[in-house]
Amino acid sequence: MVEYLKCLSEKYKANANSENALPMKKYMRNQFEFFGIKNPERKIIDKQFFAENGLPEISDLEKIIKSAWNLPEREFQYFAMFLLDKMKKQFDEKVLNLLEYLTLEKSWWDSVDFLSANMFGYMFQRFPVLIPEYTENWMASENMWLQRTSILFQLKYKEATDLELLSNFIHQLSSSKEFFIQKAIGWELREYSKTNPQWVIDFVENNKLASLSKREALKVINRNKK
Repeated sequence: MVEYLKCLSEKYKANANSENALPMKKYMRNQFEFFGIKNPERKIIDKQFFAENGLPEISDLEKIIKSAWNLPEREFQYFAMFLLDKMKKQFDEKVLNLLEYLTLEKSWWDSVDFLSANMFGYMFQRFPVLIPEYTENWMASENMWLQRTSILFQLKYKEATDLELLSNFIHQLSSSKEFFIQKAIGWELREYSKTNPQWVIDFVENNKLASLSKREALKVINRNKK
């Protein structure tokens, strides 16, 4: 553990709750250990930590993030994502390799979705020329989490969504049997339906999608009909 994280570790240990830890671990299908600190309390601890210790130098960030990511308790990964978000305005394009590393290590929906929508989405808006380089590799990788990222990085783009790119990725993945791919397709379409519902209706009607993807895509539209 790097020095920067030692004080945080002490705070987490002091606030550990074994009664919370077990259901939190179970919710994540027993893939991660937990201190048992629920999100509202953890966010207070994290903010207090930043108030006392400040943000690290950008040159130290990768070392700190990887150190937190490699610790067993999931709260450390949540802290790492919070830290990334706080410092993202300082990033250059080299951080994309770190984000890709985090996507591939300790992969699960909670971390992958945050990195997709909040980090890759932000960085690709700043460096759009890099989108083909990364997303083409992700789509060819056959890695479910990288492919999910290809779908979800535009989740917050609204009118700026590249519909040609999104459609291309959905067509490539529409036959996937993976729950997390089907869900991502539906979620992205559902979110875009808030911006352009007719486009989503037409897309769902004219393309072969998994039932889960269709259901998710039309949730907001169907709710607004009632």
